[in-house]
Amino acid sequence: MVTRAEQRERTRRTLVAESRRLFAAKGYAAVGLAEIVRESGVTKGALYHHFEGKADLFRAVLDEVQQEVAGRVVAAAEAAGDPWARFKDGCAAFVTASADPEIQRIMLIDGPAVLGWNDWRAMDEGASAKHLAEALTDLVESGTIPDQPIAPLTHLLSGAMNEAALWLAQTAAPGDLTATLAALSRLLESLRAP
Repeated sequence: MVTRAEQRERTRRTLVAESRRLFAAKGYAAVGLAEIVRESGVTKGALYHHFEGKADLFRAVLDEVQQEVAGRVVAAAEAAGDPWARFKDGCAAFVTASADPEIQRIMLIDGPAVLGWNDWRAMDEGASAKHLAEALTDLVESGTIPDQPIAPLTHLLSGAMNEAALWLAQTAAPGDLTATLAALSRLLESLRAP
């Protein structure tokens, strides 16, 4: 027998999953609440029981997407050997994951537009920039990269990788992801201490 708590959680998961599918396919602006509840097979009341509205639901979808990307980055980094390889593999995993059109649409295009730049940046800080800053801190402390302020370097690299993912969304040329990853590797190598 399914408990009420389990049913509520199932309803919430369904709303997030269907909204994610719709937002990824059509974009936030083109999806209405009526379509979300119809595709989810729930009532509008059930939606409002879990979320304040469409923007709140989008925030939950974005959080899920950011956590998945962060999970891919961490998994790639942990599979590598030394701290430098973990850093480079984590950055490459971020760009690769962000090249997925669904992730681009939700995380990089609609995210800042729907939530506003400051709220989006705060979520990005919590999801991926935090891991990047930690990796850079470890590399500075080990002497792998020269001693320098971590915050500006984190923002510069994060911005470069986000921009690369957005550019990949605009191009359809074969080999662009491979070329982007090679350019990222060269950029990161330039940070290493001589």
